[in-house]
Amino acid sequence: MKAGNAGGQAPQQPQVNVDLKSTKGIVNSKGTNIWKSRVILRKISKYVAGTESDAIMPIPVFVDPYNDKILADGLPPEIREELADESLMSE
Repeated sequence: MKAGNAGGQAPQQPQVNVDLKSTKGIVNSKGTNIWKSRVILRKISKYVAGTESDAIMPIPVFVDPYNDKILADGLPPEIREELADESLMSE
């Protein structure tokens, strides 16, 4: 099993065929479309993970490069409130 992957398999991302002309850019605090990629780490109890030791689960996030706030829209809903002071919603 890979470290940080409690289920043993990578989650499958849905394959979506989207015309990018039908999308809208998300701008940061300076009005540009550039974001930093970062990860939030969550510890999973060995009892929940079913492993001999606790596991680490990385959650990819996008961060505004000018104020280091997390783009809340990209957070799992379960942790948005917990990270409210460190994040912001897009317009």
